[in-house]
Order: sequence, then C-alpha cells, then structure tokens
Amino acid sequence: MEEGLLIREGEVKRERLTWGVLGQEVKRLCYIAGPMVAVTLSQFLLEVISLMMVGHLGEHSLSSSAIAISFCSVTGFSVFLGMAGALETLCGQAYVAQQYQKLGTQTYTAIFCLLIVCVPISIIWIYLGRILTLVGLDPQISYEAGTFATWLIPALFGYATLQPLVRFYQMQSLTFPMFISSCITIGFHILLSWMLVYKSGLQNHGAALAMGVSMWLNVIILALYMTYSSSCAITRGPISMEVFRGVKEFFRFAIPSAFMACLEWWSYELLILSSGLLPNPQLETSVLCVCLSTIETLSAIPYGLAAAVSTRVSNELDAGNSEDARVSVIGGILLAFTETILVNSALFASRDIFGYVFSSDKEVVDYVSVMAPLVCLSVVMDSFLGTLSGAATGCGWQHIGAYVNLASFYVVGTPIAFILGFMVRLRGKGLWIGILCGSTVQTLLLSIVTTCTNWEKQALKARERLLQE
Repeated sequence: MEEGLLIREGEVKRERLTWGVLGQEVKRLCYIAGPMVAVTLSQFLLEVISLMMVGHLGEHSLSSSAIAISFCSVTGFSVFLGMAGALETLCGQAYVAQQYQKLGTQTYTAIFCLLIVCVPISIIWIYLGRILTLVGLDPQISYEAGTFATWLIPALFGYATLQPLVRFYQMQSLTFPMFISSCITIGFHILLSWMLVYKSGLQNHGAALAMGVSMWLNVIILALYMTYSSSCAITRGPISMEVFRGVKEFFRFAIPSAFMACLEWWSYELLILSSGLLPNPQLETSVLCVCLSTIETLSAIPYGLAAAVSTRVSNELDAGNSEDARVSVIGGILLAFTETILVNSALFASRDIFGYVFSSDKEVVDYVSVMAPLVCLSVVMDSFLGTLSGAATGCGWQHIGAYVNLASFYVVGTPIAFILGFMVRLRGKGLWIGILCGSTVQTLLLSIVTTCTNWEKQALKARERLLQE
C-alpha cells in the first residue's frame, strides 16, 4: 500500500517536472558543489603545487617525486578517500533521521579506523625504495622516491584525519568553514613549499614535508571549528564507547566504498608507475605526471559535483522523496555537460603552454602538447562520472560501483594500456589511451545502472533502513 502511494506521488511529480523545478535543483546543487569544489581543489593542489616546485629543480627530481606521490596515492591517499565515502551513506541517514549526535560519533569512528590503517601503510612507504628497485625501476629514481615517501608519512596521518572531518561538514551542507579553511591552507602551502624547496636546502624532500604541515593545518582549523562553533553543537556529539561499537558498521560500508574509489585511481597511478619501465623513463614519467596532475586538478569540479549529488540523493531518498532524488541526478548531468564545454575549451586552447607550469624543459612541454587531446577526452569522462558516481554513493551502491570499476579498468582499460604502450610501442600515449578506454566503459556501465534505477523502490529501501535504526 505504502509503495503504491509513493509510486503515485512520484508519477504526479514527474508530470509537473519543468525547467523551473530543474533550475531550482541546479541552484541547490551549486550551493553545495561550489564550496566542495574549492575544498577538493585545495586538497589536490597540495600535491600539484609541490610537484610544480619540484619540477623546476630538474627532470630527475620531478620523475622521482612523481613516482613517489603516485605510489603513495595508490597505497594511502586513495584508500582513505574511498573509505571516508562510507560516511556519505551513514551520516546522511543519521542526519535525515534527526539522530544528530550520530554524525559526530560516526566521524570519530572513521578517524579512529583510518588512523589504525595508517600504521601498516607507513611501513610500506618506508621500504618504497627497495620495492621499486625490485620491480625493475631505475635505482637512482627508486632511491629518491623512497626518501620522498618517508618524508610524506606525516601527510598520510593528516589526510586520514581530514577526510572524515570533510564528510562531517559536507553531510550538513556546512560548506563555508571548509571553504575558508581550504583558502587559508593553500595560501600557507604556496609560501611554505617555496621556502622548503628552494631556501631550506631540502629541495624535493621539502615539498613532501610542506604537504604534511599544510594537511595538518587544515585538520586543526576544521577541528577547532567543530569544537567551538555553535553550528556544530548538536552534531559533534561526545567521544564515548559508541565510537568503538561503530567500527564494524563503518568497515561494512568503507571497504566497498574504498574499492569503488581506489580501482579507478589505481589505474591512473599504475600508468605512472608503468611509465618508469618505458624507454627514456624520466621523460615519459614527467609527461604523464604533468597530464595526471592536470586531470587531478580539474577533477575537483566533478568531484565537488559528485559530493553535491550524493548528499542530495541520500537526503531525498531517506526522506522518501524519490522524484526529487531523480531530479538531482538530472540536474547534476546538466551541470556536468556545461562544465565539460567550458573546461575543455580552455584546456585545449592552452595545450601548447600549460606544460610550462610544471616544467621548464621544452621536450616535456612539447610532449604534453601532443597528449592534450587525450587529456581533454579524459576530462569529458570524468565530468559525467562525477554525477553518476555521486548517485551510486547516495543510493548506498558502493559495491556496484566497485564491480563496475573493476570491470572497466582491469578487464578493459589496463590490458589495452599495456598492449598499446609496450607491444604497439605507443609509449605514454598508448598507456593513456588504454585508461581512457576504461573510463569510457565505466561511464557507459554507470549510465545504464542509473537509467534503470527504480527511484521509488530506492526510497522505500532507505526508509526501511531508517526504521530499522
């Protein structure tokens, strides 16, 4: 009876869907997505700014630092970004159910769990130099990469603390404090990186240290606001034994969420690591590093949009508003289409010069110009994937996203990349084409899943979960 009522209500709303209704939803998404873009961009820029500084030290410093950051992203940063995504489902349910203190409790649980995971990852980072040597990378590059990773360990613990805090604010749509904190952190990081890289004598190791210090500055600002702001008085909750009781539930959502995020991220980082096995590895690694850094910087926009769509879909489904959840996805796709046109136009127009941001070597810049059309195609895929992934996370479908990413990148993308890069001898260009094929398959599969979604049924399931709570 209840299901039939929901379906009939959805049908009435669908008949009244107009451009005005869609326009209002786009405004809501922009209100959340705008600051989230700034927040995400600030996190990516810590890495990108450090690489920019290191890139002007020379090709060797850039290639070794790029491989170190690539490995650390694969084994650490991507894992924590994905695991923290579990809070988008857990905190979303608690917020709609008006169980406000659970937001703080679940955030503390996530921080506790991620800090525990930091310990084994840190040990792996300490032995990175030996690991890279064993897989056949140049010994000099491997040694420098290992040293860089060791200096980067403080950033790992900072990132593990930061990501749950970001989700805590995101699920309440408290984007302004995150925006202010991000702006302060980026301004501080630019000055600190310049001093540590060029003035302290630490060179590329100074870039790693600067990332850690800046990461912890962001954590401190958000933690202080959470502790003393009246807007967080209800949701921050006390630290109690409930923090430890929620560990099992957190990992139940965090593990598939991590796989969903990591499988895609790992494919790109595998591309960087594989480039070290190509002829002229310093050039190939430097160029792919520039392309990947560009993609990561630009992906802040679809990632912010994904956070907005995930928040809106989760909240509307938990409230039983199936049609509003569907409209949120449509609005997200429209924003993604607009963003693709604007960003790609600017990127393609500057294809001959944006390489100079990362390197002064003309050979690197010219190679980046050749790669630019492929980078533009990757931007197209990432833009639409932001909305589609956000819809999947908002529905609690992290496990479906993990299966889609596994099939897309490791059944299709990575094999094609190795065939084109090593057997056909297209080198870095071939590696990127393979991963682009994986992104295309991923977009198609998630599009099919989203199109076939029964939103009324998802709303019923969400309400059942809340009633069980």
